[in-house]
Amino acid sequence: MPAESEFLKRNSTLNDNKAKKIATHPTEQFKLREGKLVMRLIVNEVIVVEGKSDTNVIQRYIQCDTIETNGSAVSEAVIARVRLAKERRGVIIFTDPDYPGEKIRLTIDKAVPGCKHAFLPKEAAIDHQKGKVGVEHASEESILDAIGKAKPTSKEKPLQREISREDLMEAGLLGGDGSKHKREILGKILHIGYTNGKQLLKRMEQFQITKEEYLNALQQIEQENENE
Repeated sequence: MPAESEFLKRNSTLNDNKAKKIATHPTEQFKLREGKLVMRLIVNEVIVVEGKSDTNVIQRYIQCDTIETNGSAVSEAVIARVRLAKERRGVIIFTDPDYPGEKIRLTIDKAVPGCKHAFLPKEAAIDHQKGKVGVEHASEESILDAIGKAKPTSKEKPLQREISREDLMEAGLLGGDGSKHKREILGKILHIGYTNGKQLLKRMEQFQITKEEYLNALQQIEQENENE
């Protein structure tokens, strides 16, 4: 199982002792924001986003370079830039948690295998006033958490499948009432994003999710359901 991005150690204002627990690259840079001197963290990988608004929000909290796809029809020129960035520095794909964002993610992952993937839960990326979904609407904490837990996919087929379709059926993740909600929570816990029932097993294999991680996630889902 690939380790989480060794990426973000801490993020706090100099006049606030409240530190956020996130894993990231230890390099930090001071920046004045809203009258406070804060540590803006440096990400070495290039982050792929959908547009300028996403870049502006992310760069408030992180010193990084981005590649903007400017729409779901990813051009060959953008693919070429992503491929070069992957070879030189590494890439984190960080698109919106909706259908167009997933389409962009899959297009780039197919063209440039081995990129890392950062996912936002849909509820963390909603502008409730405008009814829109996007990275640009996410909070600082949600963005740092998603980037810090970015994971690479693997194209290698597992020698032995640890998790079967029958396991997913038994856990109520495929078909039936509440299966979509369970998949949403599972994707959030495992940091692999939401996927439909047909693609869930493939997504878990791509991110090399182990049986132990899967069972622990199911346990958390049960606990959340009990607390509701």
